[in-house]
Amino acid sequence: MKLRKEVLKAINKPPTRRRLMDVLGCTEFTIARYIQKNSDNLTKAAALQVIREVTGLTDSEILEGN
Repeated sequence: MKLRKEVLKAINKPPTRRRLMDVLGCTEFTIARYIQKNSDNLTKAAALQVIREVTGLTDSEILEGN
């Protein structure tokens, strides 16, 4: 699954990238690459929880093709 483009823009901010770094256990460079490539790693449960908290959106609003 992939994230919607508007969600990628919403999470591509330093505070959100830092939170994703913490829950996914990787560097900010890696998170930036995940966002650029719309990586499946951003759909892991821990990452989706952060994205839900930051955006206030539901999974169906976050993910493409629902």
